[in-house]
Amino acid sequence: MRVVIAEDSVLLREGLTRLLTDRGHEVVGGVGDGEALVRRVAELADGGRLPDVVVADVRMPPTHTDEGVRAAVALRSRYPDLGVLVLSQYVEEQYATELLAGSSRGVGYLLKDRVAEVREFVDAVVRVAEGGTALDPEVVAQLLGRSRKQDVLAGLTPREREVLALMAEGRTNAAIASTLVVSHGAVEKHISNIFLKLDLSPSEGDHRRVLAVLRYLEN
Repeated sequence: MRVVIAEDSVLLREGLTRLLTDRGHEVVGGVGDGEALVRRVAELADGGRLPDVVVADVRMPPTHTDEGVRAAVALRSRYPDLGVLVLSQYVEEQYATELLAGSSRGVGYLLKDRVAEVREFVDAVVRVAEGGTALDPEVVAQLLGRSRKQDVLAGLTPREREVLALMAEGRTNAAIASTLVVSHGAVEKHISNIFLKLDLSPSEGDHRRVLAVLRYLEN
């Protein structure tokens, strides 16, 4: 397979290159920032040699924030058949979600520690190049945790969501009733249902209204 590596650490970039070439794969580009990655892939594509997969660090120059993942997302949009595997020092849920927002075909997100497990890493690169998926177990755990939070709110009715949103704005029950043009009793019933569905039982130590709002803001 043909691989382009984007990693600002020269030592790691050379190490990945050696690791892949020793196993018979062709590294057709090695760059140190997101813009150079996009240019190199475009050059190869224009020459009829679109790589099979790109391996890119999430954080690269000049700001070392999200240049790598932004380049990866842009490349996936431009070249749907291009596999993209991003590497990160730790799980960054926002970037993982952004990368997986479209098709999950030919996409991977691994922690850099996984590179040390050579066979597992190379297998992941090959799998992504062939259109499969390679997600670090820690990434999966965090994304599943977020899905569980979203599922909790999914159990609320549209009206209960409206009530909870107004609670998050700091509205009193009377203000919520006025805004939604319902009775005070109806608001109390909706809030009671919200507490029940969010599994917020009465407690002297916790203010259920605050906890409900925190659940809302987490999503």
